[in-house]
Amino acid sequence: MRGRVATTLVTGASAAAREAAIAARLAALLPDPATAPEGRIAVILEGLASGSSPIPALPPVRLVRLAPGCMCCAGNLVLRVTLNRLLRQGPERLFIGVANSEHLDQLRSWLQQAPYDQLLALEPVLHT
Repeated sequence: MRGRVATTLVTGASAAAREAAIAARLAALLPDPATAPEGRIAVILEGLASGSSPIPALPPVRLVRLAPGCMCCAGNLVLRVTLNRLLRQGPERLFIGVANSEHLDQLRSWLQQAPYDQLLALEPVLHT
């Protein structure tokens, strides 16, 4: 069985700032993206793209965008379906870009409940 997926929640004032922070982490994790296995890293971004994204559109990175809206208040249905699909693909690393950090504690709490407590290893929140 595979270990838990290292997961970082990313918050910030703008989509551009959140995406830039994730791109910087990806650059450190993928020194040579051409040789990295496909789907090694999964990225879930809340909100629409602001134009060109600094997150590389390369095979090691699976990028999914969700419509903006509080992931906590929306009952987590869209996030749950997206997260389950991505986790079945076996990523080693996961980033979740959150547009509104108002309910970040509730989102973290939800991700620490079954079944995600056995699937995800939550790391400190990355504030941009």
